[in-house]
Amino acid sequence: MMIPFVKMHGLGNDFVILDQRNNPHAFDSQAIRKISDRRFGIGCDQLITLEVSNQNQADIFMKIYNADGNEVGACGNATRCVAFLLKEEDGKAHHTIQTKAGFLSAEALNDTQVTVDLGAPHFQWQDIPLSQEMDTLHMPITFEGLKDPATLSVGNPHLIFFVYDVESIDLVHAGENLTHHPFFPEGTNVEIVEKVDDHTLRMRVYERGVGITHACGTGAAASVVAAKKRGIIQTPAKVILEGGELMVDYQQTVKITGQVTLSFRGSLNPHIFRT
Repeated sequence: MMIPFVKMHGLGNDFVILDQRNNPHAFDSQAIRKISDRRFGIGCDQLITLEVSNQNQADIFMKIYNADGNEVGACGNATRCVAFLLKEEDGKAHHTIQTKAGFLSAEALNDTQVTVDLGAPHFQWQDIPLSQEMDTLHMPITFEGLKDPATLSVGNPHLIFFVYDVESIDLVHAGENLTHHPFFPEGTNVEIVEKVDDHTLRMRVYERGVGITHACGTGAAASVVAAKKRGIIQTPAKVILEGGELMVDYQQTVKITGQVTLSFRGSLNPHIFRT
């Protein structure tokens, strides 16, 4: 039996979404890598599975797997895409989505714009997590001209460098070397961020387990939070990404708003699950 899937993206950050609520399929990291492969599979930054939540306050349980096959706790753009599908399914604008990192509140504003509240960011070194205690707003990390980064978690860890020109940085080289820095036992996403004005940032991202992506919702959120904490910008703020723009507001919690797109629906050959 063929397995239905939905291909979606949030500003070019793309996902294969499998609904596991009625007909679950067991699969391993090798199958995830096959599905995510852009030449031999469907191709995506992350594979998303939807399951029944055992918590009354949640409408659904969402699992997130990077293209390398490893499960992660949060993905802002994927959450926005799932919220879009839930509205399509039941007609409701508001949903609570359970993830490995906790519960996220989402609102579909219209047919293309979705807001997700990622909750309160975490700055304590144990919560990111880091391998040792240190000042998380001014990390003792340097790499080929990059220096004085901030780090925090919004369900997953981010290492954020502020630079004068994001295009001047070899992000592939930096990301490959920093995503598994010894300070980050679980690895980290790496962002380079440029201030445009008091309410605008430009950002590029290297995602752990994926590589460079067109957008990262939690990365945009983390960058705005770090920039506000350092007095660089005020919120709400716009984040310009390769795939488009996200609006980020940070008060007690951090919210991201942006466009989602349903690219196509298809059917997956179950042979891909076999090694």
